[in-house]
Amino acid sequence: MKQALLITALAVTLGGCATIDGVGQDISNGARTVESWF
Repeated sequence: MKQALLITALAVTLGGCATIDGVGQDISNGARTVESWF
């Protein structure tokens, strides 16, 4: 279940960015968000 949630969060995060710089920022923000859940 956790793995599916993480994959979904990652897909949403990556889907929302348009540039390479945006990818890095989105991954960082997504990681912080997921970390805060635990």
